Amino acid sequence: MTRPTARVLALLEILQTGGTRTVADLADRLGVDERTVRRYVDHLIDLDVPVRSVRGRYGGYRLAPGYRMPPLMLTDEEALAVLLGLVAGRRAGLVTTSVAAAESAAAKVRRVLPEALGRRLDALLATADFTDPSRPVVIPETGVLLMLAEAAWHRRPVEVSYTARNGRCSERTVHPYGIVAHSGRWYVTGADSASGEVRTFRLDRIESARVLPGSFEVPVGFDPAGRVLSGLAETPYRHEVSLRVRGTAEQVRSRLPAGLATVQELPADPAEDPAEAAEWVRVQLRAERLEWVPSVLAWLDRPFVIEYPDALRDHVRALAHRLATSADEVPGAGGAVPG
Repeated sequence: MTRPTARVLALLEILQTGGTRTVADLADRLGVDERTVRRYVDHLIDLDVPVRSVRGRYGGYRLAPGYRMPPLMLTDEEALAVLLGLVAGRRAGLVTTSVAAAESAAAKVRRVLPEALGRRLDALLATADFTDPSRPVVIPETGVLLMLAEAAWHRRPVEVSYTARNGRCSERTVHPYGIVAHSGRWYVTGADSASGEVRTFRLDRIESARVLPGSFEVPVGFDPAGRVLSGLAETPYRHEVSLRVRGTAEQVRSRLPAGLATVQELPADPAEDPAEAAEWVRVQLRAERLEWVPSVLAWLDRPFVIEYPDALRDHVRALAHRLATSADEVPGAGGAVPG
């Protein structure tokens, strides 16, 4: 917001407190000259705000009796951006104000929204889960997002037109159990009529959606965020990787991005001496390219054994060689690194 616009709104806020304000008083409070105050008043009049001019010794400006600010005029996209920004920022720890301040700001925006839009946003905030926000955002159609959130809140089936990752289009009925935002994408998870199973769908791949009559029940204890993360970890990719990693399941999971891999505890070897036994887990993940997997293993910083594929061993050796070479480099004269 530019400074002149902010001052025009500040002028309106002063006038809404009631009474007649002199030009000199308004100029002093806004930090401008009297000519600028009159120009700001003209801006308000152009916006159909009923500012009345009062002549005489105690004259100035006042608002017409009974005038109230209209509801906040935001499009669906604008309202979604404001409220999700407040909520997601607070949950991700990006908002520097207190939790109470963030919630109060969201409540104030919510109160002045049109009733129908407010209900849809309430449904989204009540059904949405937020996980890792670190990747670039892929924005779905706002109407689809709000419709699915409202359907999840009221437990109504939805007919969707969906394009799978292989480009195949299909029509299916989904019982939306929950909406999840993860790594820059929105997902809906729920029962799928086409497969008869609980499935996860990316919202940006839904071309259209239509709420159907009827209702459904969400399974007791169903965790939408957990289901999305496990589904992403099980998505088929070009390469399947299996490793044994030394450490507890909790230690290993804490070093892996959510949704990247599955971690399974391994039974103890009865032939091994318990005093010398080390705890190992099996880590399985899928990848379109193997080149980035060694960096994940380096970040784990724990002993590991590659079970498959053998091609991963060459990538690990290559990364180890590059790191060792870079560590041995010594800056030359002037800080330059020899070629």
